[in-house]
Amino acid sequence: MQIPFNKPYMTGKEIQYIAKAHELGKLAGDGDFTAKCHDWLEQQTGCNKALLTHSCTAALEMAAILLDLQPGDEVIMPSYTFVSTANAFVLRGAVPVFVDIRPDTLNINEKLIEAAVTARTRAIVPVHYAGVACEMSEILRIAKKHNLSVVEDAAQGVMSTYNGVPLGTIGDIGAYSFHETKNVIAGEGGALLVNRPDLVVRAEIIREKGTDRARFFRGVVDKYTWQDIGSSFLPGEIIAAFLLAQLEDAQNITALRLARWDYYHTLLESAEAEGLLTRPTVPAHCGHNAHMYYVLLPSQLERQEVMDKLKEKLVSTVFHYIPLHSSPAGQHFGRAATTMAVTDDASARILRLPLWVGLTDEQQEHIVSVLLSSINELIHG
Repeated sequence: MQIPFNKPYMTGKEIQYIAKAHELGKLAGDGDFTAKCHDWLEQQTGCNKALLTHSCTAALEMAAILLDLQPGDEVIMPSYTFVSTANAFVLRGAVPVFVDIRPDTLNINEKLIEAAVTARTRAIVPVHYAGVACEMSEILRIAKKHNLSVVEDAAQGVMSTYNGVPLGTIGDIGAYSFHETKNVIAGEGGALLVNRPDLVVRAEIIREKGTDRARFFRGVVDKYTWQDIGSSFLPGEIIAAFLLAQLEDAQNITALRLARWDYYHTLLESAEAEGLLTRPTVPAHCGHNAHMYYVLLPSQLERQEVMDKLKEKLVSTVFHYIPLHSSPAGQHFGRAATTMAVTDDASARILRLPLWVGLTDEQQEHIVSVLLSSINELIHG
């Protein structure tokens, strides 16, 4: 029984919508399908303006431009995140300031943020790991007190909430990913959620190579010209057509994934009680989207040995981030504001299990059986 780590889910409408885009003959960005995706995102999240991008990386890069960051400005973020979280701001000359994570959710430890604020701090970038919300109330309190912007890296957070509010809409700006590995996909793709009305027009300009093209097509200006810095951040209509099929089925996709997540959680309950592993934590006020299911292995085990045993049984598993503070670029461009004990520990012990729509009870039972037998064998010989 070969079980892949990920299997992209298709709703059945993707090809139909792509064919329609082909029929319409407009394949560049900001066509009918892009507009429908924008409408869906704005209605679903309540953000002021949604703008499709060709990746979440692009959305974060747009956010960094919108904040007018200058060389030497500091941006507080976790080290336990994908490189794009830091890279987007480093490209503007800013300095990532890394803060340790919580041991339960693996999100940035909100209790450590304020001590990391300096006279050069301009923004906080919480990363909603595994689609589970950071403690945004405290982060917003700190941001307000110190006049800082908040950019939510909600790459994994589509359809997740914090106290009932969609992730990506709580801070000034949010960023989504629709990469093939996410819940709702477009192959490659992302979205910028602009929550401050005063940033909307400039966001549109930055996204359109620094021109006011969007205002021209709305009839606000009689011609469009170069207004600001920017780049080509738009996805084409083929991507938007595929994405629309996924967005329209997002509720169902989330429900199906949650059922798989819940079954893992039930199957592994006794193993956690026995001390064989640690299961994920989801606070009661966080509505998650079942983006991933992971376990933390006992510290005495070599994770690669566990993964090798699973691979022998045709079960594909992966680990996750190499912390940015320990990377060559992270050490060159950024700095750590706290000890990184929790980050280092979690990074060394985390093991992500297969989770995708269509995974069966039988497959999950097999995965858990192989996982637990491998752990027991390595512990007891």
